[in-house]
Parts: sequence; C-alpha cells; structure tokens
Amino acid sequence: MKETDRALTPFGGMVVLLEFLNRIGFVKKVIECLPIRHHSPNSIPPAQTYVAFLISVAAGARRFAQTSWLRGDRALQGLLGIDRFPSDDTIRNLFLRFGMGEVQRFFEPMTEWMMERIPARAEGHSLDLDSTVFERHGQQQEGAMKGYNPRRPGRLSHPPLLAVLAESHFVMHGWMRSGNSGTGRGVTEFLKEALALWGGRGLLRVVRADAGFFDKELLTFLEERSIPYIVVARLTKYVKREVTRIQEWRALDEHFAVGESEIRLMGWNQARRFVVVRERVQESKAPVGKKLIELPEYTFRVFVTSLAGPPEQIWRDYNHRSDMENRIAELKHDLGADRFCLKDFHATDAVFRSVLLLFNLLSEFNRASGLGKHNEPGTLRSQVFLCGAELQQEEGETTLLLSTGWGGLKRRISLLVSILTWVFPISPKLTPVAVT
Repeated sequence: MKETDRALTPFGGMVVLLEFLNRIGFVKKVIECLPIRHHSPNSIPPAQTYVAFLISVAAGARRFAQTSWLRGDRALQGLLGIDRFPSDDTIRNLFLRFGMGEVQRFFEPMTEWMMERIPARAEGHSLDLDSTVFERHGQQQEGAMKGYNPRRPGRLSHPPLLAVLAESHFVMHGWMRSGNSGTGRGVTEFLKEALALWGGRGLLRVVRADAGFFDKELLTFLEERSIPYIVVARLTKYVKREVTRIQEWRALDEHFAVGESEIRLMGWNQARRFVVVRERVQESKAPVGKKLIELPEYTFRVFVTSLAGPPEQIWRDYNHRSDMENRIAELKHDLGADRFCLKDFHATDAVFRSVLLLFNLLSEFNRASGLGKHNEPGTLRSQVFLCGAELQQEEGETTLLLSTGWGGLKRRISLLVSILTWVFPISPKLTPVAVT
C-alpha cells in the first residue's frame, strides 16, 4: 500500500456542471446579488463560500459537517479556480449573517434571473402548491415547534411551503415557516410574492392544491386575478350533505362515476363548482377517496374548481399534481433540504432557499445538457458527476483526465457539446440579450 500526492477526485464529472454554471454566468450573478461582504483580505470571499456550499450539496453533502469532504479535493478546487475550500464553520457563518432583509435582497433577484430561462409554453404552466414537514432534533432551532407531523407526532419541526411549476420542474417560491403553522397558513401572501416574481413571463394554466389549502381567501384571491384552480375540498359536514344530494351520476366504467354541484358554503359570497368522483369500494384495491356514512358502498373525492371542463378532465388534471411528491422527495433525499438547520430562523431559511436554487439549477442543467427528461439530482450525481479523475498541470495548461471506468469523456462529451451550443430561452417579458 502506497500513497500519492497527485490531484485526484471522485467527482471529475462535475466539470460538466461547472461548464454549465460558467455558461449562464452563475458566479458573476452571485457576486452581484449577494449582500454579504468581508473586509479581511485573508478571508474567503462570500460568493466563493456560497458556490462551494452548492457544489458540496450537489456532490452529496447532507449536513454542514459533510461539506468538509471536498476540502482535500485539490482537483475539484482547481476546476473551481479556488485556492482554499471553506470549512463547514465558514459556511455556517456565512448563512448566519443572513437576516430577513438579506434573504429577500439575495434570493428575489436570483429567482427572477433563473425564471428568465424557463421554456415558454403556449398552453401555459401548472402551478402546484404543497407543504411538507422538516423534522428537527434538539431544542435550539428558532421556529422549530410541535405541529402536524404524521410520521413522528410531537417532534419539533418546520413546515415549509412550496410552489412548483410542474412541467418545468422549477420551484417558483419557497417559505420556511414555524412548526405550529397549518398547511395553508399564509398561502395568500406567499402566492402574492410568487406571482410578483413570476410577473408576465407566461400564462398560469391552473393552480392545484390539496385539502389543506381549501380556503375562501385563497379561492377569492385566485378568482380576482383570473387564475384557474383545482383544489381538493375539505369534507365538512355541509359538503358531505351536498354530495349525498347529487342525483345525476355519469358512469366512466364499472367502478367510477362523476357528478357535480354548485355549492355556496357558509361565509361565501357566491356558489362555486364542486366536482365529485365516486368510486365503488373494491375488495382487491385500497380506496383513494373517503367514505360517507350515508353511502358506505362508495368512496368520494371532491374538488372545487373554476375550470369548465368535464368532471373527469378536472380529476385527471389534478392527478398530475402527484408529481409534486417526487419534487419534495428529491429535495429531501437527494439534496438534504431537511437536514441543514441553524439556530437562527432566517439563516435556516437562507439555507433552505439555497437548496431550492440548486434544485432549479440542476433542472436547467437537465435541459441544457440535452438529457431530454428530468433526472433526479441523485441520478445526475451517480451517472454524470461521479467519475474518478486526475488534474494535471503541463506547460501552464490544466488538463482533467477522466477515468474510462466511469464512462470517462465518452459518456460526457455530448453533454458538454450540448451545453456549449445551447440557445438560451428568454422570457417574453425581457429584452433578449446576446450571450457570448
């Protein structure tokens, strides 16, 4: 057994991602927007620390301590063009300098900048709303409280709120919230911020949400802005009664039938369209909907909507929202969004939004590299980024030698060519700018 001082890295394939970041001018944009400044000439520049954190998460770090994996990776540091890789304490201290103002001043322009390159869709975009649970351990995290936690009741948690453009796999907006927040708490203000960031970049075809967002204030907000919606109705006593009164059911097959009704709930100033899917209980299949005491042989799913299509079309449209669960799983399991937590609430929010930013960068990387479909961050890591390599310096030139054992250059050359020749889609709201 021997040792070597050669500059080796297990993440040689990361060169493809770094070329993409260079192509879109990511580091330059971070330097422009990051409101944190250091005055010591010996400190690592904040933008360098921030980019190093994102690269660490892309490489698989799921805790701050794991970002230190790359401190000894001289090859990757050479590709990044840095002399020193920040320690995990340096990264923590960067985020601890974020207050509410710094979060807004940094992430709003960064998100708008990312939105500029979302592909246009003539038929419009679907916007899905959801909330999840980030479990917290210990007693020191600001905002971590006992709240809704079906997996581990009583555990302290944060329940972030998310808005995702479904077809583009793009997180339009995200909020970190205190643990005692209900699913739909603050959703109207949240949407106001999201729509302000979105501006006139394209048509929102529909907003979809589950029963946690069944709220008059949200529905009125969407109607005032002429944004169509499909929201799962909460089965209150009055909604159940109206469902049992539906007389006209149209069979879709031997198990499913659809009906609808105009219902004006207490406190509403108008009636709204409710679409109902009725499923006959089957012994061989677990029911998806809920049972009503009056009709025990069926289960029901109820949606309130402003769309005018037939009930089965509304139902099928909403079912596409299930892909939102995949986005949340990727954020948690592939990028560790629920693992990075600091004592200060706004610092934790800044880390959370940074992971969302990385997710959007990887989604755009999928499009720019010509992969053709959305690949999970973990798939990109194993099939593209993970590749043994050696960095060599010869006559003033830097060369990266990729191992053929991981597919080497052969597997990645088409991705590099696609990135170098990629034509940037520009939002119709903005004046096109030539990219050199």
